[in-house]
Amino acid sequence: MTKRALLSVSDKQGLTDFAKGLVELDYELVSTGGTKKALEAAGIPVIGIEDVTGFPEMLDGRVKTLHPKVHAGLLARRDLPAHMAQLKEAGITPIDMVVVNLYPFKATIQQPDVTQAEAIEQIDIGGPSMLRSAAKNFAAVLPIVDPADYQPILTALQADDVTPTMRQRLAAKVFQHTAAYDALIAQYLTTDEFPAKLTLTYDKKQALRYGENSHQQAAFYENALPTPFSITAAKQLHGKELSYNNIKDADAALRMVSEYDQPAIVAMKHMNPCGVGLADHLEAAWDKAYAADSISIFGGIIAANRPVDLATAEKMHQLFLEIIIAPSFDDAAYAVLAKKKNLRLLTVDFDQAHTADKFETISVGGGLLRQEVDAAFEVPADFTVVTKQQPTTEQLKALAFGQQVVKHVKSNAIVVTTADRTLGVGSGQMNRIDSTKIAIEKAMSKPGYEHAILASDAFFPMNDCVEFAAQHGIRAIVQPGGSIKDQDSIDMADRYGIAMVTTGVRHFRH
Repeated sequence: MTKRALLSVSDKQGLTDFAKGLVELDYELVSTGGTKKALEAAGIPVIGIEDVTGFPEMLDGRVKTLHPKVHAGLLARRDLPAHMAQLKEAGITPIDMVVVNLYPFKATIQQPDVTQAEAIEQIDIGGPSMLRSAAKNFAAVLPIVDPADYQPILTALQADDVTPTMRQRLAAKVFQHTAAYDALIAQYLTTDEFPAKLTLTYDKKQALRYGENSHQQAAFYENALPTPFSITAAKQLHGKELSYNNIKDADAALRMVSEYDQPAIVAMKHMNPCGVGLADHLEAAWDKAYAADSISIFGGIIAANRPVDLATAEKMHQLFLEIIIAPSFDDAAYAVLAKKKNLRLLTVDFDQAHTADKFETISVGGGLLRQEVDAAFEVPADFTVVTKQQPTTEQLKALAFGQQVVKHVKSNAIVVTTADRTLGVGSGQMNRIDSTKIAIEKAMSKPGYEHAILASDAFFPMNDCVEFAAQHGIRAIVQPGGSIKDQDSIDMADRYGIAMVTTGVRHFRH
């Protein structure tokens, strides 16, 4: 018995070959607009939608398939005699397949200077309606939204082996597709940064070998509207595929290194920077980041905000590193680094740094948290000197650098730095004094420690951190302030003659 398929697609990839295959299987084809013209141009017999509905397209094509003769043909249950009798009485032919992909709304809103009116015209109404009708009745109607499914469906039809599982998979794919489509429209039209209904949609970018550990399954998804400056937008030039932990660390390193104007290197390890260096050129920045913690940098993720040159690459090549991410790699530098087959080399367009996500979303059991990215950056003009001792000009530079670093360290966070390099990092401890001890003990043996300052991501609840720092040579401290015991810490700083400034801005990172 002849079956009927309705085809109406924006993406005409593979259309004519699929349509020819359907005709060979005795399908009668119904189509609309540009799809109909494409089929006719290929010599494929096709019925116009207006010949089915008895009603011409109207409103510049806005209304053409929203008709009972279409949707009754899709929604009628073949196993209910009453449904089939009603179709017969109304002279409606059942539709057994819908092949639809939607107006290119996503591509439209990604165009520069697109107007809202242009975007709205690309909101498909009839397409999602037909797909949803077909998907609801998937037991009888094949809903096809993805050209990649054309050949598998033809093969199954030719073998008379279209299984219930295949039908359900196609239906699920339709609802995923239309839900994502609607989510993009909602995102585009929504002006509330924290709406009552948060509709986010992501596309699967990569299946991962495993998650944080080898017994955990995982996959990597990117926002359906890609962010040009992000780890999802990175191009991998070399090395084995990224792992779950690689992606998280690379994301953290990229976010951090993008904040610096001068040449910078960030070495990231387990979501914490183990070394940060600034200099007039990248090789010197590398030397500073490496010297900050030459042990922890082993197996680390490196982010650079300048093209990697040969001299820097030769030094990097001496270590085992997981990833190097940079704007680009000089040819000679790439040749050196690519000798290590597993080293992942990634590039990101730093000219797009202004497009970085302004919000971050974190999953929790049963839901998620959404917040603004911590983009605050305090400069010396924001500092309030609370001690008798005034910081020097060099100390102010170091305090600003330390404050910029500490916000990228897991709380409780303490960093010891000079004006252009980290010397010690204390992270993730359950009390602040332990973080202080770790950071200082790491820093004390490093060159430049005599000029070191200490930065804290939150206030000091006790004066013990200040006392420990002062007893171990720290001469200036930056912290948010705000504790009920602030004066105790200030008095301790005055007792040892060190400078302390407060910022009024906390930088917890959990």
